[in-house]
Amino acid sequence: MTVVPRVVLSAPSSGHGTSALALGLLAAVADSGVDVAGFKIGPDQVDAAYLGLAAGRPGRNLDPRLVGPERIAPLFAHGAAGAGLAVVQGTMGLYDSISGHPETESTAAVATALRSPVVLMVDVAAMGQSVAALVHGFRAYDEQLWLGGVILNRVASPRHEAMLREALDDIGVPVYGALRRHELPPVLPARRHGMVPVVQGDGEATRAVRRLGEAVAATVDLERLLGLARSAPELTVDAWSPAPADGPPAGERPVVALAGGPGGSYSHPETAELLRAAGAEVVTVDPLRDEALPAGTRALVVGGGLPESYAEQLSANRRLCIAVAELARTGRPVIAEGAGLLWLARELDGLPMCGVLDAIGASRDGMVIGYREATAQAGSVVAPAGAVVVGHKQHAAVVTPRSGDRPAWSWDGGSPEGFVWRGVHASQLVPHWAAHPEIAARLVAAALHDPATVETPA
Repeated sequence: MTVVPRVVLSAPSSGHGTSALALGLLAAVADSGVDVAGFKIGPDQVDAAYLGLAAGRPGRNLDPRLVGPERIAPLFAHGAAGAGLAVVQGTMGLYDSISGHPETESTAAVATALRSPVVLMVDVAAMGQSVAALVHGFRAYDEQLWLGGVILNRVASPRHEAMLREALDDIGVPVYGALRRHELPPVLPARRHGMVPVVQGDGEATRAVRRLGEAVAATVDLERLLGLARSAPELTVDAWSPAPADGPPAGERPVVALAGGPGGSYSHPETAELLRAAGAEVVTVDPLRDEALPAGTRALVVGGGLPESYAEQLSANRRLCIAVAELARTGRPVIAEGAGLLWLARELDGLPMCGVLDAIGASRDGMVIGYREATAQAGSVVAPAGAVVVGHKQHAAVVTPRSGDRPAWSWDGGSPEGFVWRGVHASQLVPHWAAHPEIAARLVAAALHDPATVETPA
């Protein structure tokens, strides 16, 4: 059983300011002395990282497609333990689903699974009394949804605000705040930097979150909103746990290096938790700054949040590239997700990388984005051959060749993808380890094994 005050923030569509509101709300409430937790619906690790920065504890993804709808409430209960407020940031519009399954994968579906009230953020810059019709439609569309109220964004004037409040009062919908134009300024570091400003503990990111918190504190009725959050009922689920059913393993704890920095890792927070529960000593290695792997490293994990845009910095860190190549050459387990594959390649956009894989990465215009249900083509540290996982792809760079002699994955409508070589599993597909806890156990078992040193090129 879990009792956590909580609210889901959503909008009629993307672009209404929900991201800035979620960050500002977390920062404002945390500044008042309340312990807070932040969650992002969907696969966006960047938004989740900033929510974690604002909350002061890891921000987490709640993605029904990646982890299964049945794990959403348990993962939430795990990540929100002890919080006086949990803020769940939605994705796209309230009833939208990128994969075409809104009944299980939309923000509305997650809010229903969490038995949480929804606060709708509405950009009213070009809207008057019609705001009531819009909000009424969202409230009436799904009788299971609990629409607790709205926050108005880009209000033009006090007169405009009064008009909007009167219209919403007529349909019995509370207004928890009204922000004028430019009161939620675009202060966050550019999106191309990905998670790096958070992972590196960048001062610009911290100042930006603080500024959003000040804006929300000045314009949103925090006490009323907390009252709504506290009215959420008890969640009758057991919290997810990274601990294996048969208890933690005894014996040696191998050092597993996890790519990241002082502000967190490029993996989902559950990855490190699962590795520790499986018996690993998890130590951070910074691909951009550290010149060596942690002492005693027996395995390496490079999570899917490492951005592609840092090719120059990755390439310039030659000493670490050499150390990673040596770790892979000796057969130690290396899992590289997303841009981690590019880091292991021979080169990216003409810049030398680690040279573990005989492949070349090149940036292209446009993005490859979407979920894939993938089948393992070769047994590896990640999965046995034939295992099926759901992962997410979001990348601009393409790899030539697309796969090695032993591909990592295949899926309907696509050629085999990724590389399995010795202890290496490298792919641009990013799964969520909470849905596949056996990955951590397989990795730790492989890290405890002493592979024979071989010299066959990748």
